[in-house]
Amino acid sequence: MRSLASIVLGFEFLILALVTPVMISVADVEPSTAIPLCLGLAVLALVAAGLLRNQVGYILGSIIQVATVGLGFVVPVMFVLGLAFAAFWVASIVLGRRIDEAKAAQANQS
Repeated sequence: MRSLASIVLGFEFLILALVTPVMISVADVEPSTAIPLCLGLAVLALVAAGLLRNQVGYILGSIIQVATVGLGFVVPVMFVLGLAFAAFWVASIVLGRRIDEAKAAQANQS
């Protein structure tokens, strides 16, 4: 489960970093607002990926998903991207659990 979730957060880091100049140039958001907001979320995504060994990483990752969707109020395309990443996040958790259960069942059979 952890590897899928870390992949989602890694790609989300890239998207959040790339949204920063879009917010500044297209949405006319002040750099003093856009840089801490987007790059702060990007750094939090990396921190969450590093914390996925604990439940805290998954909680932080979920908060990042909500915040990413919330960026859609500033840059409307982020509603689409944020919802897509939220769906990837949920899928990574659900599928990751299934993979972990299958591995555990296979290990018990051996």
